[in-house]
Amino acid sequence: MKLSWWKITSILLVSYSVIGGLLMPVPRIAIVNETIRNQYYHVTMWFALLIILTVSLIFSIRFLITQKMEDDDVAVEFSNLGFLFGILGLSTGMVWANFTWGDWWSGDVKQNMTLVALLIYAAYLVLRNSMENDFLRAKVSAVYNIFAFSSLIPLLVIVPRMYDSLHPGSGGNPGFKVYDMDFWLRIVFYPSVIGWTLLGTWIATMWVRLRRVERSGNKE
Repeated sequence: MKLSWWKITSILLVSYSVIGGLLMPVPRIAIVNETIRNQYYHVTMWFALLIILTVSLIFSIRFLITQKMEDDDVAVEFSNLGFLFGILGLSTGMVWANFTWGDWWSGDVKQNMTLVALLIYAAYLVLRNSMENDFLRAKVSAVYNIFAFSSLIPLLVIVPRMYDSLHPGSGGNPGFKVYDMDFWLRIVFYPSVIGWTLLGTWIATMWVRLRRVERSGNKE
């Protein structure tokens, strides 16, 4: 299989972020210490997730306009991948929390809202599997996907800022300030976001092709 440039780039950037994240120097911040390296995996995973779910949203809207099943294929597989990235993001966050806060799950508002967001997308997947008619399933799923994506902003951004939280950028805690993201963090962090996004896109497009092959096989 011939690899296009962006697929090769995804492999290189993810490899760079994994190796660089472990070996490159990081700022010495109280309590966080070496665990700040998880920022290259936990935080970047959420950045990639939001980009991937945005693609899913766009194709859900396109399906409602075009009524083409090809658009639904893209919407559902990017949503599936976004859900997987969400689980990975939550899991890496729990590991980080255990080392910095002393517990895997502290009931922090952002942890709770993240879980709610994942449950909403889990319901999206359950909803799809509960319908047999392909077109009806695609139509209902597209509408629900718009609702699910719209819930991300209040759940992950607005609500956590209304309460005290251990997370940066919430409850008065500073976010990505200059002292949080120094030169060494930036040269790994941003390539990592691009790398995970490209890798996720690669995986999702393979799932899309597989879904279309299965549908064409069922018609024969």
